[in-house]
Amino acid sequence: MKITTIIAFTLVLIGALVWLLVGIFDFNLVAYIFGSGAGAVVSRIIYSLVGISALWLIFYWIMYNPFRAID
Repeated sequence: MKITTIIAFTLVLIGALVWLLVGIFDFNLVAYIFGSGAGAVVSRIIYSLVGISALWLIFYWIMYNPFRAID
């Protein structure tokens, strides 16, 4: 489970950096590397993996919240 969380965190961090580039410079790095448009299957897979990783981190945070009070 630890390796899954590390991979998920890395993918979400990469996704956040891609969105930073889109927001500041209007440059989509994933579309630049893997292509865009209807035939960009690899880009869709990468975006899906980033989204699934974000959902995993939300699940992980709910299950193992380090900030919850100890009774």
